[in-house]
Amino acid sequence: MTTRDGSIVITIDVGESDREAGGLAPEKLQAALEALRTDGLVVLADVVDLEHLDVLHERLLSDLALLQARPDAPYNWTAGNIQQDPPPFEPYLFEDVLLNPQVIAVTSAILGAGLRNVMYSGNTSLPSDTRQPVHADMGHLWPSDAMEVAHPPAQLVVNVPTVDVSAENGATEIWLGTHRDLTVGVGGDIEVPLDALEARRKIAPPIQPTLRRGSVLIRDVRLWHAGMPNHTDRPRPMIAMVHASHWLEAGTPLEFPAGSKSFFEHPVLTTAARFTEQPSDHIYRSQGFGIEQPIA
Repeated sequence: MTTRDGSIVITIDVGESDREAGGLAPEKLQAALEALRTDGLVVLADVVDLEHLDVLHERLLSDLALLQARPDAPYNWTAGNIQQDPPPFEPYLFEDVLLNPQVIAVTSAILGAGLRNVMYSGNTSLPSDTRQPVHADMGHLWPSDAMEVAHPPAQLVVNVPTVDVSAENGATEIWLGTHRDLTVGVGGDIEVPLDALEARRKIAPPIQPTLRRGSVLIRDVRLWHAGMPNHTDRPRPMIAMVHASHWLEAGTPLEFPAGSKSFFEHPVLTTAARFTEQPSDHIYRSQGFGIEQPIA
C-alpha cells in the first residue's frame, strides 16, 4: 500500500511478501520512483528490524559523550546537530541497514547498474533550540546557469533513524520538490539564499515529516533541508548512507575491518570501501560542517 501521511510524504508500506521476495512489488516500486522524481523523497516503512535499531541506538548514545569530548567536536552549523559515524564493525553491522533489499531496489532503479554506497555516517540531533540554515547536501553537477532543467539524480541519501522521529525531537525540515530547483549548482554555496526560500515557500512551504522506527527515508542529495531543534531531553540519532551512480568519483573509501569483507559482497550494490587489519577509530573520523571554530 502507498500512502501520503499528514505531511504529504509518500510512504510505501512494505509487507511480508515484499520481504520474502527481496524487493518491492512492481506497483510499489513504481510509486517510490515517482515520489523520488516528483518530491525528491520517499519513505519505506517497516524495513529494518527493531532489535537491530535498539543495538545501534544504545551504542550511538554511548559513543556520543566521547564524540562531544573531542576538542574539534564535529558539529554541523550549530551545537544542536553533530556528525556521528556508527561503529563500522561487528556486532553492529546489519544487512537490513547497510544492504537493505527494498532500499537497493529503489536506488538501483534510479541510479542504474554499478551503484555504490560511498558513505556510512549519520547525524544526531541534540536537545537544543537551534536550527541549521536551509541547504542542499550537494548542488547540481553543473553550474545553474549552464542548465535549463535539472539533471537526473546521481546520488541518493538513505536515512535510517534509530527512534521514532517527529517535530518534537528534531525531524528534518524538508522542502519537497526542490531537487529540481536550479538555485544550488556545483561549486556554489550549499546554503539556499533567503530570496529563493521565500519564493519557494509561496509554492510549497517546508514540512517536518514524521518517521516511525523501522522506516527508511530516501531523498535526492540536492533536496533542500535543515536540521531542526530537538525539544526533548534525549538525543535523536539518524544513520546516513549515500548511494551514488557508478560514474561519480567515490572520494575517500569507507573503512571496515578485514574480517567483514564478505559481509559487503552484494550482486547489485558495491560498497566503496577498503578493508584493513588496523583498528578503526570511528569517533575521530567524523567531520562536521559549517562551524569554523570548535565549540567548548
